[in-house]
Amino acid sequence: MSTAQGARARARIEVTAAIKDEARRQLAAEGAARLSLRAVARELGMVSSALYRYFPSRDELLTALIIDAYDSLGEAAETAEAAHRERAGADPAQRWTAVCEAVREWALDHPHEYALIYGSPVPGYSAPETTVPSAARVGLLLIGIVRDAHQGPGLAELPLPADLRPEAERMAADLAPDLPPEAAAALVAAWAQLFGLVGFELFGQFHRVVEDRATFFRHAATRLAHGVGLR
Repeated sequence: MSTAQGARARARIEVTAAIKDEARRQLAAEGAARLSLRAVARELGMVSSALYRYFPSRDELLTALIIDAYDSLGEAAETAEAAHRERAGADPAQRWTAVCEAVREWALDHPHEYALIYGSPVPGYSAPETTVPSAARVGLLLIGIVRDAHQGPGLAELPLPADLRPEAERMAADLAPDLPPEAAAALVAAWAQLFGLVGFELFGQFHRVVEDRATFFRHAATRLAHGVGLR
């Protein structure tokens, strides 16, 4: 790459980052539904036609922000799990709780980005398949912890109603073929409950209900670990 090409590439990276930063400020102030490319361009001192060379539509900018948010959340969870594993060994239940607490901490530190990926859908926007790998990072991390337990000390016996078995077998085949259907069904339920707990705290549903929220969350995350069979 020539010097001129390298300079252009660096300039594009810098402008792209500036566009995203301003878009995040708009998310915080106005919400995702009111995100406007024209407003972003105006705040950056750009003409709209110049911004369209970076993001041809509002949806493409939203998609970039969503992928960034999922990746930031996934990185926080993976970093916490790896650090905990190094400090405390490979205890699956403790690794699980470390991931859950990292998710909560990230959400509290990035409330508007959390709302973008786990809040109300943005009218007129449908997330493309390109968001799936980033969105799956936390889920795959939790699956990996349960897989390690299944292959190591083993999982506690998990109940599974007969009428749920066909669906649990389908989920296992799609998400974790090396895990028993009971564990797959429990993982999906725990994943939903984890983000439900975080969302309730972040969006105010725990107001005047839960005061010591960190302790309550830690207890709930431990119960979720037991619920997926971690001993």
